Amino acid sequence: MPELDGSAQLAAALDAASRDWHVFPLIPNDKRPAIPNWETRATTDRERITRCWTHAPYNVGIAAGPSRLVIVDLDRPKHPQDTPPADWAEHGVTDGTDVLAVLCERHGQPFPAETYTVRTWSGGSHLYFAAPEGEPLRNTAGDSARGLGWKVDTRAVGGLVVGAGSTFAGRPYTVANDAPVAPLPGWLAELLRPVPLPPQRPVTVPLTARDRRGKFLVAALNGELARVTNSGPHEHNNALYIASVALGQLVAGGELDARTVTEKLAEAALSVGQGEREARRTIASGLRAGANRPRRVAA
Repeated sequence: MPELDGSAQLAAALDAASRDWHVFPLIPNDKRPAIPNWETRATTDRERITRCWTHAPYNVGIAAGPSRLVIVDLDRPKHPQDTPPADWAEHGVTDGTDVLAVLCERHGQPFPAETYTVRTWSGGSHLYFAAPEGEPLRNTAGDSARGLGWKVDTRAVGGLVVGAGSTFAGRPYTVANDAPVAPLPGWLAELLRPVPLPPQRPVTVPLTARDRRGKFLVAALNGELARVTNSGPHEHNNALYIASVALGQLVAGGELDARTVTEKLAEAALSVGQGEREARRTIASGLRAGANRPRRVAA
């Protein structure tokens, strides 16, 4: 099937915005954002969208958090070695759709098919649901601690999906069911709800260094950890990246240990509700960016 042209992708972006979904450009024929700070810059403004998609045939990104959506991504294996773990294989599952069907059976619930659905480039599905009011659910991945199961990811606050009208590897994302977006089923919300954290002590490093240089490094580390823990609900990932870049400069200069910095930043991210996989990916990216500008501290 030929790729959709730019006008089709503009129409798709405008259609998403008409549903009050906040959109932003992805690299053409790719899943990666074409702009930084995509979550805060995602928009429903038709003029901004038209200017953007007239410039290039961008893919359509949908920011789940601002759009008040939870998207359940039912993926398919991409290669023969991508097989289900034993605890799922025993149920005869072959993809994410089968896994969700098993979960429905376990909970005595119907398969939640009556909602807006997109068929992905690989033949998987994105099921769109309205997020519960006042409950900022986060992203989950597969069989992770808070995930639903093999080949089932979810995208919510801090997450994005590739919208209909986009292409990847020359294959399209298409609307499979143009139904109204249904509320997220309560039983799914319960499975995705994070376990309440125990009371959190401030994430700090004991001030043990007595010389000027040591005190500066401890203050720098604690300051960047505070940037993360004090960030607003929709700013956690951006704050984590900025902190990782700043500390990455000191790591590259040989002033701080990369593992210590990574673990402390991950601890701070988890304390504000970020998923560990997402957080560690952001930290690694920030450390790499900071390494381009090594920083040393005078003794």
